[in-house]
Amino acid sequence: MVSSLQVPAAAPTPAYICPFDRTCSYLQQAADELQIDPNVIVILEQPRKVVTVSIPVKLDNGQVKVLAGHRVQHCDVLGPYKGGTRYHPAVSLQELSALAMLMTWKCALLGIPYGGAKGGIAINPSHYSLGELERITRRYVSELIKDIGPELDIPAPDIGTSSREMAWMMDTYSMNMGRAIPGVVTGKPLSIGGSKGRDLATGRGVMIAVREALLEQNRSLKGVKIVIQGFGKVGAAAAQLFHEAGAKILAVSDVSGGIFNEQGLDIPALQLYAAQNNYSIAGFSGGEMISNAELLTLPCEVLIPAALEDQITEENAGQIQAKIVVEAANAPITLIADQILETKGVMVLPDILANAGGVVVSYLEWVQGQSYVFWDEKRVNREMEKLMVHAYHRVSERSQKQGVSMRLAAYTLGVGRVAQALSDRGLYP
Repeated sequence: MVSSLQVPAAAPTPAYICPFDRTCSYLQQAADELQIDPNVIVILEQPRKVVTVSIPVKLDNGQVKVLAGHRVQHCDVLGPYKGGTRYHPAVSLQELSALAMLMTWKCALLGIPYGGAKGGIAINPSHYSLGELERITRRYVSELIKDIGPELDIPAPDIGTSSREMAWMMDTYSMNMGRAIPGVVTGKPLSIGGSKGRDLATGRGVMIAVREALLEQNRSLKGVKIVIQGFGKVGAAAAQLFHEAGAKILAVSDVSGGIFNEQGLDIPALQLYAAQNNYSIAGFSGGEMISNAELLTLPCEVLIPAALEDQITEENAGQIQAKIVVEAANAPITLIADQILETKGVMVLPDILANAGGVVVSYLEWVQGQSYVFWDEKRVNREMEKLMVHAYHRVSERSQKQGVSMRLAAYTLGVGRVAQALSDRGLYP
């Protein structure tokens, strides 16, 4: 399917399929499997609203710079929009549109009453001072003030943002509304209504998905050889939790490259080193340096891409040696690479399932904020695990029963729920 979304296309390369068209392709595969009315699919393949705003900001040197901020709202048939806010140079409307659609299927699959959204600004946060980032964030929220809200669209952290930016966003929105509104964003600091368990949530969800996949093979996490690409918020959290469960983390990486130790990395020591070195693992003495490309093709049982999109491509998919690949990042496997891995018999746990722990705990944070009743970490983790385990087994059962990949099974469950809701609600007017 070629989408009709009118957004700037990326420069074409051989066999390149842009993120939005790739996501639409998975949507069409699910629609074909479910035999969904094409009139429903033509609605679901387009975001409902795309907002672009101008963000003038005064830099510390007195210069005024004008940035462009975006927010894509895909579908709210199940409830308010939900999705991260990304600060990264590669932010584009086609990328955000793809990620917003992925969030719709993710929420539907997990049984969360949200629709998908995504926002961002094409900047490198490291090129701006703390004061500049605060001014950028507050102006961005001010420009979107009519398009976000606790019952409309609830932003969250993403690449390049954190609880700090969420605090600025919540405060800006609250000041404009004249009262404190903690439910407008999730991923906030605990002091202003954040949820316990949020920091490790996405990594914990990844761990749960892998654990359940291994249990189906009558195995535990103990001694399992794991490689993780990315040592940021998700990768580091996953590494910590896998290490605590007895798994052997052979290698991790960040933008500087990878660290490999055949006997297993000392994850607590690596986390301490990264915290003391501006969150970089470069120079860690507990292993040998390797490239990110080498890391992806290491012999291991579980490979976890936890960095950016398009990391496993048709060029390296044939060299992947892992038996299970877990999409901790959004869309880290290209369309053709996904087909290669499936042909090789590699189990791929798709992003809309594997990395859903973050949005689950964001939902739990929103519920707590709306009710002004806050839970302890054990309850948050228990509620999240219940939803993750239930979703995993629904996907696995569908995969085995229909003889399809875990990805297609997950998409048919997510897309099917949204399509049914859209059909039940009808078309207005």
